[in-house]
Amino acid sequence: MGVIGIQLVVTMVMASAMQKILPHYSLARWLLCNGSLRWYQHPTEEELRILAGKQQKGKSRKDRKYNGHIESKPLTIPKDIDLHLETKSVTEVDTLALHYFPEYQWLVDFTVAATVVYLVTEVYYSFVKPTQEMNISLVWCLLVLSFAIKVLFSLTTHYFKVEDGGERSVCVTFGFFFFVKAMAVLIVTENYLEFGLETGFTNFSDSAMQFLEKQGLESQGPVSKLTFKFFLAIFCSFIGAFLTFPGLRLAQMHLDALNLATEKITQTLLHINFLAPLFMVLLWVKPITKDYIMNPPLGKESVPLMTEATFDTLRLWLIIVLCALRLAMMRSHLQAYLNLAQKCVDQMKKEAGRISTVELQKMVARVFYYLCVIALQYVAPLVMLLHTTLLLKTLGNHSWGIYPESVSALPVDNSLPSNSVYSELPSADGKVKVTVTQITVALSSLKNIFTPLLFRGLLSFLTWWIAACLFSTSLLGFSITSISLWHESQLTKRISKSHFEFKYRTLEGPTKTRRKQIQRKETISEYLVLNTSSVFSGWINGINILNYRIGC
Repeated sequence: MGVIGIQLVVTMVMASAMQKILPHYSLARWLLCNGSLRWYQHPTEEELRILAGKQQKGKSRKDRKYNGHIESKPLTIPKDIDLHLETKSVTEVDTLALHYFPEYQWLVDFTVAATVVYLVTEVYYSFVKPTQEMNISLVWCLLVLSFAIKVLFSLTTHYFKVEDGGERSVCVTFGFFFFVKAMAVLIVTENYLEFGLETGFTNFSDSAMQFLEKQGLESQGPVSKLTFKFFLAIFCSFIGAFLTFPGLRLAQMHLDALNLATEKITQTLLHINFLAPLFMVLLWVKPITKDYIMNPPLGKESVPLMTEATFDTLRLWLIIVLCALRLAMMRSHLQAYLNLAQKCVDQMKKEAGRISTVELQKMVARVFYYLCVIALQYVAPLVMLLHTTLLLKTLGNHSWGIYPESVSALPVDNSLPSNSVYSELPSADGKVKVTVTQITVALSSLKNIFTPLLFRGLLSFLTWWIAACLFSTSLLGFSITSISLWHESQLTKRISKSHFEFKYRTLEGPTKTRRKQIQRKETISEYLVLNTSSVFSGWINGINILNYRIGC
């Protein structure tokens, strides 16, 4: 058997399937075009003319001419017009006009292919148990993570390209916030957050020092613990900055989806889906989960319910189940976002003044054109959580069995290959034999340096960190949106009450000067309430404005 063998065959088959099958059968396209999502079409100019009661105007002498072109004023209609938007199911033809649709389709479809390769490889390893083969599914998982980070980076760069620096300031602020948070988390002892990062780094440092000593080099270690944690905190700050706006957007979609849901079970699943990152975070808090579950206080005696390996396996399974739930709730969140078009029109009807037909059409159309960006902000964190968990299982030497026979289902042989392996090589070319021997010895040495303890600690921390960032930003977005809605309701009540009192105030009461003072106080009061509401809703409105800019 070759160096990779069956795994290489699986990779080649999957690459061929991606080229031949995915253009015709795509999960990413099915999630959008299965008929369950409906988007609001923008009204035509003729429909708006009919609703406004205006006739088509011909050319008049008053129209200005510049360079032979007639410049006419844009058509405007009242904002309180009786407008009802028509809906239509999302089709494959409609997706051609969506921004970031190729990136969305590639990320989802490649994630499906990588997951299938991982599952096939896991089945192969469970039966054959090879010890001298490279697990090529790890390369697929790393590629998925790189694509997800690249997409989030591409979306974040748009916040730095706009003229208004509000969104850019939010990203930078949250980046520094998550840097400080990461530094604080990294100094917490293993008694509270049991990532195993300290043990893994110590094992890595000792193995590296032994390797350097065998090479005749004197060294205190490859890197100090402080430097390692510093660069890890910098990387975590970038991850937190990338997940800032996806978390804020998730909170707004969650509230809108709750308003649309009518069944209790759907509302319950939405709440569980929103709190899923919190559950993942608590899985690594040792006093709350591990100590309480493994050694529950049952009277005077403490009877362990499961072993440590079983708890690690249950933790992996719970994360995968929560990721599957988030994927199942994707339709509800996307539909809640598409309903923003009608929500914007309803909000416009409450305002006074006029609006041009072009601005109205853009306001409605931009919501749909931004759909794939919303889908990417929803899917990318999910993909990162799923595949860091898969990497944690394989590189961390965990098992999928609830009651594993040993700590690892995959035996690890750190010994160097014997000379009998190379005796089978053809002796015609001695240089090839020496080269293969050197490569094998180098890979075996790296295997002794980068041990499962290091990967277990590092990947556990990264999985926990992604969930923590997503929950922190979504919780903040939930709070901002809730406070904004509450202040808007208070503003509506205050304005209605002021209008009622002023309308029915009799002339026999206060004098004319006094009535002006009362009216001025009411106006100032309304302005203060409106200004307070805008402080809390500014971030959410900024997100909507940025959505429109990207959707242009």
